[in-house]
Formats: sequence, C-alpha cells, structure tokens
Amino acid sequence: MVNRDREPARPGHVPGTRPTAPPSEQPTRPLQRRQAPGPQGPGHSAPTQQVPAPQRPAPPDGAGQRPPQRGWHAAPTEPIPAVVPEPGMDQAAEQAVEQTQVIRPVSPGKPSLLRASGSMAIATLISRITGFLWKVMLAWMVGTGVVNDSFTVANNLPNSVFEFLIGGILTSVIVPVLVRAAKSDDDGGEAYVQRLLSLSVVVLGVGTVLSVIGASWLVWAYASGEDKGNPELATAFAYFLLPQIFFYGVSALVSAILQSKEIFSPPAWAPVVNNLVVIATIGVYAMLPGEIVIDPVRMTDAHLMTLGIGVTLGVVAQALIQLPALRHTGIRFRWRWGWDSRLTEFGGLALWMIAYVGISQLGLMAMSRAGTSAGAWAMYNIVWMLLQLPYGVIGFSVMTAILPRMSGAAADGDHKRVIDDLSLGNRLSAVTLLPVSAVMTALGTPITLALLGFGESATDVGKIGLALTLSAFGVLPYAVTMMQMRVFYAMKDARTPTLIMVLMTVFKVPLSLVAGNLETPLQVLCALSIINSVSFVLGWLIGEVWLRSRLGPLRSRRFMVTLGKTLLASAGGGLLAWLVALGVDAVMPGAAGPGTGWMQAVAGSAIGLVAIFGLMSLLRVSELQPAIGRLTGLLRRR
Repeated sequence: MVNRDREPARPGHVPGTRPTAPPSEQPTRPLQRRQAPGPQGPGHSAPTQQVPAPQRPAPPDGAGQRPPQRGWHAAPTEPIPAVVPEPGMDQAAEQAVEQTQVIRPVSPGKPSLLRASGSMAIATLISRITGFLWKVMLAWMVGTGVVNDSFTVANNLPNSVFEFLIGGILTSVIVPVLVRAAKSDDDGGEAYVQRLLSLSVVVLGVGTVLSVIGASWLVWAYASGEDKGNPELATAFAYFLLPQIFFYGVSALVSAILQSKEIFSPPAWAPVVNNLVVIATIGVYAMLPGEIVIDPVRMTDAHLMTLGIGVTLGVVAQALIQLPALRHTGIRFRWRWGWDSRLTEFGGLALWMIAYVGISQLGLMAMSRAGTSAGAWAMYNIVWMLLQLPYGVIGFSVMTAILPRMSGAAADGDHKRVIDDLSLGNRLSAVTLLPVSAVMTALGTPITLALLGFGESATDVGKIGLALTLSAFGVLPYAVTMMQMRVFYAMKDARTPTLIMVLMTVFKVPLSLVAGNLETPLQVLCALSIINSVSFVLGWLIGEVWLRSRLGPLRSRRFMVTLGKTLLASAGGGLLAWLVALGVDAVMPGAAGPGTGWMQAVAGSAIGLVAIFGLMSLLRVSELQPAIGRLTGLLRRR
C-alpha cells in the first residue's frame, strides 16, 4: 500500500442528524442544541443555551426512543473544562490554561480533539504496522531487487492515477465543501453529496478503463528500462493492480463524507482490513512452489497472479467495509444529474487540485525513474514508509480530527480560531514527532536490522538503515507542511498549495535526475531520501510565509519556543539512545543479526524516549500536559 497524506488519518455523530434551520424556517422540527456565540466565536466551549423544541407527548414505556449508538460511532465525551485565566498569572500558567480552552470538542456533543485523535491513532497505528508488515514480508520473499522494484512501481500506479483523477480532491478539498453544504442546506447536504457521488463514479470508471488500456505507457513514465529496471514485469503487475483505481475512489469518497459528519472510525480502520487481505495473499504466495519468472514475463505465472489479484482484493475490501457506516448516516446513493451551482465552485477548487497532483507526480516520476535505474526504488519506499509511520499515527490523526472544525471556523470567517487550531496542531505534532525523529536518527540501522534482517532482504539492511538515519529529520516538516495545506483548503484556496508544490517540485526534479546518475545504489538511495526530506522543509517555510500574508501573525513565537525546547530534549535523548545501541552491540556475542537489532531498537528507543520526555518536562513544555492528563484518565478507567 502507498501511504496516504492522509494518512494515515481519518476519526461520533448520531446517524440521521443534520444541522437544523432556525425555528422560523422549520417550526415543526425539534432543534438541536446550539452554542451561543461568545467572544471567541462559534464552536468554542463557551456557555451554551438550549433552543426549545416543540413539545410532543412522551411515548409510552420508552417506545420509539432511539437506542444508544454502537459500533463505529465513538461515544460522546465531555469537553475539557475551560478555565478563565486570572489577572497576574505567569506565562506558564496562562499557557496551561490555554490548553484547556483550545482543546475543545470538534462540535457540541462530539468527542474532544484528543479523544477523536486518540481513537484514530490506535486504528492508524495498527494500519501502519500491518501495512509495513506486508511490505517487509514481501521483501523477505522476493528481496529488494528487480521483482520488488517492479511490483512497487505497478502498485504505485493506481494511487498516482487515482490522485490525478479525483483522489487529491476527495482527501483535501471535499471535506470543507461538504461541511459548508451541511451547514447551509435544509437536507443536510444530501442532494449535493448524491451529485458528487454520481459524477465521481463516472469519472473513476472511465479513468480506470483507460488506465488499464494504457498500462504500458504509464509504466514507461515511472520506470526506467536501463540497468536494473524491468518495465515488462512492472507492466504485467499493472494489468492486475490498476483496477484498484475505482475502489480507491469509492473508499476515499465515502471516507470524506463520513469525516464531514465527524465519523472517523470506519475510514481509520478500513486500511487495516486491506492490509490483512494482503498479508494473507503473501502467505499464499509463500506457499507456492518455485519463484516468479522474470525472463520471460508470463501473465499466467501463479506468483504474479497471486500478488496482483490478492493486493487488488485488499483495496476492494477497504471500500466495502465503509459502506455500512455511510448507510447509518442516512445518506442513500442514487443517481442525481441535476447541476448544483456550487459544483462550479467545487470545479474551480478541483482544477487547482488536479494541477497540484499533476505537479507532484512529476516529482514522483523523476524519483521513481532514478530509483528503478539503480535498483533502489523498493528500498527508498521502505525508508519513506518508516518515516511515515510516526506521522500517520500522530500528525495525520490530529490533522484529520481538527479539519472539520477548522473548516467550520474558516466558513464563519473566524481567522482567530483557524490560527488557534493550526498553532495547536503544529505544537502537538512537534512535541510528539520530534522525539520519534531523533530516535530514528540514532537507531536507523538497528531498526532496519530488526525488521529486515531475514530472508532475501537481509543483504540491504545497512543501506536502508543509513538512508533512514540521514532523512529522519523530515518527519516534522512533512507533518507541518500537510497541516498548512489543509488550512488553505479550509479557506477554499486550492491555488496556494499548488504554487507551493510547484516550488517543491522545481527543487526536487533536477536533484533527483542528478541522483539517478550516481554510481552505487546506496548513493542513489541516500540522495533520494535526503532530497525528499529537504523538500518538505522548503514547503514548510514557503507555507509559513503565505499563511502570514493571509491570516497575519500565526503565534509562531509560541511554536518556536516549544520547538526549541523539544529539539534540545530530543537531541539529548537521541544521543543516549545511540550510546545504548552501542552498548548492546558490545555485549551481544557473534555477528549482529535480527536479535541484536531488536535488542538495540527496543532498549535504545525506550531509554531514549523516556529521557526525551523527562527533559521536556524539566523544560516545562506545556503541550505535554493535555496529553499526559488524557493518558492518566485512560489508565484510571482501566
């Protein structure tokens, strides 16, 4: 599976409820509880008032009452109480108070940000682990050479085409659009959703058919036939894998609709089902006698068919598992072809998003061709997936939980709330991602030795470990850049993210072409990994400048203080983790193997992270307080 900036990440809602109109517009319908606009804007956990509903006779013996929601829907939670700062409070006390004010529910009666992001984090963690597991299992079976390179190219194609067709729109632009429709439409945006569904299904169907027909041309764009490349094998895989485009589209569209209604569990858990199907597929592959034949390539090869069909069935399962949750929302799919004037607005956003995806694909093409020519593309994807693991569990989860309310704030023109959400998201990402990044830098080789020191992949452990060490600094810049992009989308601005991507691609493409001419696969691998991480540092800086010009001061001083303290603590803890790994290696007998790697990774990570968070506590990093409080509450309940 190819990662999704999406995240991994995205997390209830009572089925059938919709935003209601004022009593003058709907005198016979019970109105939901609304918050009175306070000094900090709608949606803040300020005092609320109850809008009276029309009186109806109570049903006898509780008949007709809706049973408590179960299954996918998260249980309602109370907001973290807001505390009013008192005059004369010092800065640390004011910061602590601010945490209780900003971390409010996504909307009244819905889970708090930490509750929602925590639920997603569990699902995303399992998703990332199982996704990485099947990639590791595949490396054990076929190594990280030409077979894995060819499969990786072909498996990336459905995602690339899907993103170009409609995927970038669904995962970035559509949630704010759906939130606005739900606010303004009497039917909660159902007709608007049905029009989008109808149009999307047609676009996805046509795009899938054309992609399968042009499979060889697509492979040529991403795979080099020079040196260690094998376009014929990649094309054979592509014929089996390209039908995933349609089901990726269905999955992403349903996911976006659910997220706009603040139902996050099904989209978060669906990739887990996908990964389990693929793990089972690789298990079947391992039991097949012999190995895949690459000269000549045969479409009837049992190994090729098993991987191609099995991996595609995983994406089918990912789409189907979300449909019951969509049905519970009250939305029914039916063809609706009438034009909605807001589709024109959506189309304008979509054109910029298509341009964004197309430009990003140019960067991916350059890197893919460089990697496949040197036989390093599968190794690069393993490094990138390792770097995405902490982002997918933490950064993507926070971003997905915060996006609906950020979109609501942007729709209300409340820039202060938008800035508050952006600042909080960035600071929470910093205090959680930087420590992990430091540990990955210190323990790159032990981590890869523990995971890949088996079977055919053992020979490339050192290369992958070095590339991970050199590029781990890119985890936080990637998370911040993605958060900034979502702010622009929440403000119905798809143009600026596209321009940011242009500048990042202008940086990435020529350097990738140069990297492809380096002498060894190790040099190509390390160069591509570093180029990718640096490109997100560049995107972060550019996004900061443009957001300042749009919103004014972004509370960057507060973020830089948190970042500086966290960086100092992470450096100390990372150094300690490296020393622990050296000590373990010194006392372990014989040559280093997977056992040594696991000992180094577990001991080094545990001691390093404890040291980092201990130093952060001593440095009074206030963003730790809400997270620690939430964890303490969970432990008490257990």
